[in-house]
Amino acid sequence: MVAWLFSPVSNAQLQFGAIGELYAETCSSCHGNDLRGTTLGTPLLGVELENGESVNDIKRSISVGNPEAEMPAWENILSDEQIQSLSIYVLEQRAGFNYDSYSMREQVDIPRGVQNTQEHDFVLSTVSNDVDPLPYSIAPLSDGQMFLVEKKRGLSIVSADGKKFELVAGTPRVFDDSSLTEGLRALDRGKGWMQDVAPHPDYDSNGWIYIYYGDRCDACTAISRAEHRSVGMAKVVRGRIADGEWVDEQTIWSTGYENYTTETDLKLGGRIAFDNKGYVYFSIGAMNGFYDAEIQDLSRPWGKVHRVHDDGRIPTDNPFVEVGGAVQSIWTIGHRAPQGLEYDAHTGTLWGSEHGPRGGDEINLLLPERNYGWPLTSRGVDYDGASVESKLDIAFDMKDIEQPVVDLTPSPAISSFVVYHGDRFPNWEGDIIAGSLKAQTLYRFVIEKDRLVEKEILLKGIGRIRDIEVDAKGDVILLSENVSGGKILRMSPAR
Repeated sequence: MVAWLFSPVSNAQLQFGAIGELYAETCSSCHGNDLRGTTLGTPLLGVELENGESVNDIKRSISVGNPEAEMPAWENILSDEQIQSLSIYVLEQRAGFNYDSYSMREQVDIPRGVQNTQEHDFVLSTVSNDVDPLPYSIAPLSDGQMFLVEKKRGLSIVSADGKKFELVAGTPRVFDDSSLTEGLRALDRGKGWMQDVAPHPDYDSNGWIYIYYGDRCDACTAISRAEHRSVGMAKVVRGRIADGEWVDEQTIWSTGYENYTTETDLKLGGRIAFDNKGYVYFSIGAMNGFYDAEIQDLSRPWGKVHRVHDDGRIPTDNPFVEVGGAVQSIWTIGHRAPQGLEYDAHTGTLWGSEHGPRGGDEINLLLPERNYGWPLTSRGVDYDGASVESKLDIAFDMKDIEQPVVDLTPSPAISSFVVYHGDRFPNWEGDIIAGSLKAQTLYRFVIEKDRLVEKEILLKGIGRIRDIEVDAKGDVILLSENVSGGKILRMSPAR
């Protein structure tokens, strides 16, 4: 090995260069530019790593080296931050994750035939191809119909066979413009989207439907007037449908214009969940920037999960109701880009998923008043390889930070999920079935006593999975997004 001939790399070089450049400078002469090895060093792709395949395992290998293979110890040459970045980079390459490209595909082929997994074999069928490229939420109803939210179109009712779409008139306005003029990224750079739809647990008797959307205005704040830019923030309303029209609208949660920001709705991450005690939860992502210290500020609504009564009243036992200046609906703090939110009525627990930066995707057990760490700390690194901790000079104690139940590093861009309960897949009872965007993969996580004990890949390559639900029969419904159009898919047991 000749890697020791390279001079030490400064943190400044890592700050302003890509992780791939750091790898090329320090590792490629032995392990190859493509990580497939050279005459001087072993491959890092297509083989099992002798010393383990977690971030910590690879960090340890880089730090202490391997004298028998003439690999030097890098702990006195590279910083811990740089070694962490290299470890994540190796795992990204092994997983096939490319942070230089966008994972939205032009076309996706749905696999045919029986799909074999550890506990259940299943078949995948297409309910509908007639979906906008940017759907966000689906909600199966007891009669087989479904509510569907497409970010730039609004709320529709989809027939049980997926052949008929009825757009509900009179719902909150949505916008279809973009802050980018061209390219695939222009698809998801907008403001004023509809995000989530959630029927009330007693929908069949009371008819209430809850909508989460980005409320947009063009001249309601000083910055929007001065810069001629739209601003927006999350808003939750409920209403009913009568003769295809949205009626009886009531505001469940909103905030003052002083909290509206210029960020796109891509950062809202908005989801709604009901418990079985009359409360509704919803999440708001980092709507003032990912490295905004006010995510930790109780007077700001973003970077939080909130809890209210189903009519919008603030519960008197919310954790911050007696804190001066706090947004009284806050339930938990320290969230970056929440993508999923589910209440498990069987265990009385609330779960959330969220994106880290480069590494650090999480599935969390959401407990009241707890701090989930962003932007103070993360198990991932920033996109340029710099540590998250170096971005803000804020003192904190790791003992005060709630750790994820599931850490996903490198990041598959974890999205929505369900805690499965149903008769169709009995061996998945109580497991988390989760989708992903970048990895375009469907996962199963087995959680016991709030700890991850098993992880399985159920399906790969079906597009960016935006939402997952379980219908009245117990089939799993998937909502995927693709450039050529989104899809509603059904997972049923193989006969």
